[in-house]
Amino acid sequence: MKLDLLAFASHPDDAELGCVGTILAHKAQGKKVGVIDLTRGELGTRGTPETRAQESADATRILGLDARENLGLADGFFRNDEESQRKVIAMVRKYRPEIVLLNAIHDRHPDHGRGSQLVSEACFYSGLRQVKTQDEAGVEQEAWRPKAVYHYIQDRLITPDLIVDVTPFWEQKVEAIRAFKSQFFTTPNPEDNEPATYISSPEFMRFIEARALELGHAIGVTYGEGFTKERHLGVKSLFDLL
Repeated sequence: MKLDLLAFASHPDDAELGCVGTILAHKAQGKKVGVIDLTRGELGTRGTPETRAQESADATRILGLDARENLGLADGFFRNDEESQRKVIAMVRKYRPEIVLLNAIHDRHPDHGRGSQLVSEACFYSGLRQVKTQDEAGVEQEAWRPKAVYHYIQDRLITPDLIVDVTPFWEQKVEAIRAFKSQFFTTPNPEDNEPATYISSPEFMRFIEARALELGHAIGVTYGEGFTKERHLGVKSLFDLL
């Protein structure tokens, strides 16, 4: 399956927090969209790899993604090396996206910046035909390089180069985030015996909304998602801009 838009995420739920409003906006335009999670999030304080896999499947259903895979790299310890890059290159060549969305260029969690750099470099090397990879059936893959790569903004505020209006899709985005119920606050649960974390409080969900409101306000809409670029942006008409 060829995808138009493919998001990579260091952990299950990174894409939900950072860019699924944008993914939904493009799906509403008839685009094929997908997510590749690099790790299973096995080092998370709350939940287990198994519960997070189920939560990821629930979020995928809510979002109506055309594809989602997990590369199974080591949470916290994956490296930007040849082995990891080849796994990412195989996914880029498998789905042949026009646009790729990546983790923030730097962030509170070290995996985010490292994953961002890993996938960014792999997107370039994916276009080199002398870099050989095979698909699941052992067939050699053709080289493919996405036309554009953008980095979503996560915990740490980074000045965006562009902001996408996600207002019509905000409630669906929140529903997908709340599918990761082991990680984020949904409703008070007296039987929740897991340790409290930075992201499990009601305040964190309010922060996510506040960030989206701030970015939306910057472009004259209600909710927005911000991205940084790797190269200059171009338009054919100034009327293409909001």
